[in-house]
Amino acid sequence: MNSRRPLLSRIVLISWLLVAASACGKGGGASSGSSPPGEGTSSLPPGAIALPSSTASTGPPALAQTGLSAPAVVTAEGAPISFAPLAKKADPAVATVKARVEKETSSGRRRAVSEGLGTAFVYDPEGFMLTNNHVIEDATDIVVGFVDGREMRATVVGRDKHTDIAVLRVDERGLPSLSLGDSDGIDVGDWVVAIGNPFGLSHTVSAGILSAKGRTRDDVKGLDPSGYFNFLQTDASINPGNSGGPLLSMRGEVVGINAAVRANANNIGFAIPINMVKQLLPMLLRDGKIRRSALGVFVDALNPIEAGRLRRPDRKGAWVQKVIAGGPADRAGLSPDDVIVAFDGKSVADPNELRWLASIAGVNKTVTLRIARLERVFDVRVTLSELEPIDDREEP
Repeated sequence: MNSRRPLLSRIVLISWLLVAASACGKGGGASSGSSPPGEGTSSLPPGAIALPSSTASTGPPALAQTGLSAPAVVTAEGAPISFAPLAKKADPAVATVKARVEKETSSGRRRAVSEGLGTAFVYDPEGFMLTNNHVIEDATDIVVGFVDGREMRATVVGRDKHTDIAVLRVDERGLPSLSLGDSDGIDVGDWVVAIGNPFGLSHTVSAGILSAKGRTRDDVKGLDPSGYFNFLQTDASINPGNSGGPLLSMRGEVVGINAAVRANANNIGFAIPINMVKQLLPMLLRDGKIRRSALGVFVDALNPIEAGRLRRPDRKGAWVQKVIAGGPADRAGLSPDDVIVAFDGKSVADPNELRWLASIAGVNKTVTLRIARLERVFDVRVTLSELEPIDDREEP
């Protein structure tokens, strides 16, 4: 992991999209959802389509990508005998990243102030690589070194601080590459393998299991509140220098980008799910950054008391606490105390999921929200606006 800053303070990865504008004070006049719902709150906004309260939604199929991979050797029961075939196949596609930062002195000369170490891996043989944004952030010179001894200069194609993802490219074709797998398709308890450069020890291989999925900033303290967090947790050793390296399934496919360790914890590492990365890749390759869309609401999770007050059968969904005046949700007729239970055909389990879905849907795109308002369930169309960045300097 980049040694230029403390570990957790450099990790920017999946949470407060707050599908609205960045400033909490915007849209004065929006009301809070803390008071008991009145008789008028069960009425539907113009254009809403009423549905039975039991109506369920289905989501789109999981993203998938094909490519070459080498599985580990296992017994008939699936227990690993050796990870050597997997590591041998994957290692040539993994690179050490040296990110040099230079500053200009008062005399006009440039001098190096730091050099961070991290990891990257080739996902496209045309020279495209993935790593963490914090590995290469502010770098004026990036060099990647492969296991065969070759070193190449790399350029930044695109990066996103809020998910800690960066795409690099080297001027070389026909490189060994790793297939991007399906992070939704692996289960807690499955074996995973990490390859990286912990503490500068290049091309280190470690193995463990997938310990948990869906870890957020509530689980990993000290993360940027403007980021998006949905970590895979593993006990495969991930240390400073591993950042940006691949987390591999037993099929030899990338299921995550290793990103962080929890301070004062033994063998607890975190990785960005590769399905999240695949959703952002087209935008990063096209624009070099992520242009996020916004719904115009502030949401929270339902607690048992509020779920009872709002007559919800469970605590799923995103509870609307405030609607930004004049924003997309306000124009569509949403109100405080509404519960958003689906976004464009995909069920919403919690506020974090809504924030992510709304952020990547697309500026000016019209989507369908499924709303629960007391006993009433209805669909409403909303045209998303652009999310204003909290700080323009955070975007490339």
